[in-house]
Amino acid sequence: MSLWIAVTLSAAFFQTLRFMLQRQLAIDTLSPQGATFARFAYSAPLIAVGTTLYYSSAGLDLPPLPSAFWAYAATGGLAQILATVAVVTLFKARNFAVGITFKKTEAILIVLVGWIVLGEGVTLAGFAAIALGLVGVLMLSAPPENMRWRPRDLVNKAAGLGVASGLLFAVSGVCYRGASLEIALEDPIARSSLTLACVTAMQGTAMALWLRWREVGQITAVWTARRLAVLVGLMSMAGSFGWFTAFTLQNAAYVKAVGQIELVLSLFASLVVFREKIVPREWLGMIVLICSILLLILVI
Repeated sequence: MSLWIAVTLSAAFFQTLRFMLQRQLAIDTLSPQGATFARFAYSAPLIAVGTTLYYSSAGLDLPPLPSAFWAYAATGGLAQILATVAVVTLFKARNFAVGITFKKTEAILIVLVGWIVLGEGVTLAGFAAIALGLVGVLMLSAPPENMRWRPRDLVNKAAGLGVASGLLFAVSGVCYRGASLEIALEDPIARSSLTLACVTAMQGTAMALWLRWREVGQITAVWTARRLAVLVGLMSMAGSFGWFTAFTLQNAAYVKAVGQIELVLSLFASLVVFREKIVPREWLGMIVLICSILLLILVI
C-alpha cells in the first residue's frame, strides 16, 4: 500500500472521532465556534512541540517560507475554520451521518478548486462523476420529514451549511497542498508538519481573538470542558497530520477521494453510537454520492 493511502485512511479515522467529539461538545456544552476553537486550542501547542522535536532529531534547519506559502496557509486556515463551524452547526440540524455526507461533497468540489487554483485538472469522465455526486446532494438536501425531493428543498439551512462546508474544506485542502509545495525540503514529513504547525498557530490565535470579541465566556467554557476538549485536540492533531502528509505526497483530489471511507465510519457512528434514524431517501442519497466518489477514484 502506498504511504499516502495509508496516512489518508488513518486521517479519515481520526477525523471521524474528532467530529463525534465535537458534536457532543456543540450539543451539550459549547457553541459551534467554541467547539471549533477546542480543536486548535489543545492541538496547536502539541503540533508545535512535535514539529520542533522532529526538526531537531533530523538535524534540519527551518527553511525560508516565501510569501506564497503564507498566502496559501492563511487562506486554507480561514477556509477550514469556516468549514468546521458550518459542519458542527449542521450537526444540530441533521443527523451525524447526513451531516458528514454533506461535508464530503468536498471530494467532488476539490477537483474543481484544484483545477482553478493549482491547475490540476480532470477528464470528462471526472466531470461525469461530479454530476452524479450533485444528484446525491440534491437527494440529501430535503429535510428527513419530506418523503420526496422537491426543488425548494435546496433552499434550507442544512443544505446550505453542508455544501458550504464541502466547498470550504475543498479550498483548505488545495491551499494546504499549495503551501507544502512552497517549502524547499525533500522530507515530506518535515514539509507537512511545518505547514500544519504554522496553520494551526494562526487558526488558534484567530479563533481566540474572535471568541474574546464576539462570544465572551466561550474560551472559559472550552477550558471547563477540557476533559472532552483535550480528546478533540488529540484527534485533531492526529487527523490533521495525516491529511497534511497526504496532501504533500499526492494530488489533493486523490487524497480526498480515498478519504471518503469517512462516510462508512460516520454511518457506523450514527447508527451504533448516536442511535439516529436514517430515512430511505437519505440512504439512497448517500449511496448515489458514494457511487460518484468511487467513479471519481477510477477516473482521476
